[in-house]
Amino acid sequence: MTDTVQVYRVYIRAAPQAIWDAITKPEWSMRYGYQCPVDYDLRPGGTFQAQATEAMRSRGAPEVVVDGEVIEADPPHRLVQTWRAVYMGEGFTRLTYEIEEQDGGVSKLTVTHDVTGAPQTAAQLAGEIEGAGGGWSEVLGDLKTLLETGKPLYG
Repeated sequence: MTDTVQVYRVYIRAAPQAIWDAITKPEWSMRYGYQCPVDYDLRPGGTFQAQATEAMRSRGAPEVVVDGEVIEADPPHRLVQTWRAVYMGEGFTRLTYEIEEQDGGVSKLTVTHDVTGAPQTAAQLAGEIEGAGGGWSEVLGDLKTLLETGKPLYG
């Protein structure tokens, strides 16, 4: 049984602003993880959307695969939003990114995803669904690799 609140932490040799930009800007989000361009209106009540890649659309995915609403944005330290995988048919969940500068040019990124009431989403984000990727662990590993080396994990 997957936990209803999932917490992932990764240490990245990058400034908080670089991590923030990688999370919130489409030119970065297209380079790691599921490679979906994101669109954020970074103000409370603003919208969030992740667009399907061409490969996803060719397999029948909708144009917008993930959507939500910004609850709090404190660049480059904290982003709280709702998050819903449109294709799963479950309700909105709550996602929090916290970025803290550490010593030596390293930043700590903590992702807390409250998936209460969304068991399929919880399983996918935990990397438990065969053929659906490695969830947050894989996405954050790819983000770390991209920011530290300039290249994603795959490709």
